[in-house]
Amino acid sequence: MSLPLYLLAVAVFAMGTSEFMLAGLLPAIASDLGVTVSRAGVLTSAFAIGMVVGAPLVAALARNWPMRSSLLGFTVAFAAAHAVGAITTSFPVLFATRVVAALANAGFLAVALTAAATLVPSDKKGRALAVLLSGTTVATIAGVPGGSVLGTLLGWRATFWAVAALCLPAALGILKAIPAGRDADGTTGRPALRAELARLAKPRLIVVMLVGALVNAATFGSFTFLAPVVTDTAGLGELWISVALVLFGAGSFAGVTVAGRLSDQRPGLVISVGGPLLLIGWPALAALADEPVALLILVLVQGALSFALGSTLITRVLHEAAGAPTMAGSYATAALNVGAAIGPLVAATTLGTAAGNLGPFWASGLLVAAALLIAFPLLTVTRGRLEHRGVPVAQTYGPLNDAR
Repeated sequence: MSLPLYLLAVAVFAMGTSEFMLAGLLPAIASDLGVTVSRAGVLTSAFAIGMVVGAPLVAALARNWPMRSSLLGFTVAFAAAHAVGAITTSFPVLFATRVVAALANAGFLAVALTAAATLVPSDKKGRALAVLLSGTTVATIAGVPGGSVLGTLLGWRATFWAVAALCLPAALGILKAIPAGRDADGTTGRPALRAELARLAKPRLIVVMLVGALVNAATFGSFTFLAPVVTDTAGLGELWISVALVLFGAGSFAGVTVAGRLSDQRPGLVISVGGPLLLIGWPALAALADEPVALLILVLVQGALSFALGSTLITRVLHEAAGAPTMAGSYATAALNVGAAIGPLVAATTLGTAAGNLGPFWASGLLVAAALLIAFPLLTVTRGRLEHRGVPVAQTYGPLNDAR
C-alpha cells in the first residue's frame, strides 16, 4: 500500500475522532450549554445529516477540482469549524459548526474513498479501504478515548481544539504526498456527471446502500449513548467511559483488519456469519449492561462485528458503483451516514421509555434485524441460482457476494 494512502488515513483519524468523540462528551456539553442529554445527542445526527447531504453535493461540485486541492481545502474547512465550535456558548451555533464540519468531512471522504480505490488494483479495493478506514478505528481506540479524558480533565472545548490541531499535520501530509494537477487524479475519460448519478437507479447498489445504512444506524444508535450506560447502569466512574471507548475502538480495528482481507473475495461470508452474531450482541448488551465485565467484553465484540460488516458494505458499494468513478465514494459516505443520522434519533426516542439507558441497545438489535431481513434473502437467491447453473458460489456476482 502506498504512502499517500496512509496519509489519507491520518486525516480520516482526525475526522473520525470528531465524528465519534461526542459519545464521551454529551453529558458535559449538555450541562455546559443548558440542554438535555437527549437534545445534545442531536449533535451526532447533525453531523451525520451534513455528511448525507454533503457527500454527493460536495463530490459533484469538486469532481473537476484537482484531487490535492480538494482534500486540502476540506481539511482546512474542517479544522476551522472545530475552532469556532470550541469558543461558542450557543447550542445552535455549535449545531451549525457540526453541519459545516460534516460537509467538509463528507467532501473529504468522497474524494478519499475514490482516491483509495484508484491507488490499488481492483481486486485489492477492500484492503485499500481497510487502510483508509483504519484512521477511523484508530480514532475510536486512541482519539475518542483521549478526547474523553481530555474533556474530563480540561473541559469538552479542549477536545474540539485538539481535533482542529490534528488537522494541521494531515493537511501538510496531503500537500506533500498527493500529486498536484488533474492528470494525477486518473480522471481522464471519466463519464459525465449525469451518467454517474444514473448509477443510483441500479437496484443492487440501492440494496447494499440500504443494508449499510441500517447496520451503521445500529452502531451509532448505541455508541452515541454508551456513556450513560457505563456510569449509570454499570455504576462505573467517568474514566471508565474512556476504557469502554478504547475497547470498542480496539474491536473495530480488529474487525476492519479481518474484513479487509475477506471483503474482496468472500463478502458473503462476512455478512452471513457476522450479521447474526451482531444481531445477538445488541440485546445481550442490554441484558448484561449492569455487569461491568460483561458490558466491557460485549462492547469490544460489538465494535469488531459492527465495523467488519460496515467496511465490507462500503467495499460493496464501491464495487456496485464502479461506473461512477468520481461519485462512488460519495454514495458510500452518504449511505453509511444515513444510518449515522437515523441511529441516534431512533435511540434517543427510547431513552424516555421503560427501557431507559438500555433502550438504544434494543433499538440497535431491531435495526440489524431489518438489515438481515433484506440481506439474507438476496444471498440465498444468488447462491441458489448459481448452484442450479453449476457455478461455484465463490464466483457469485451479487450485491453482497462479489468475487471479481
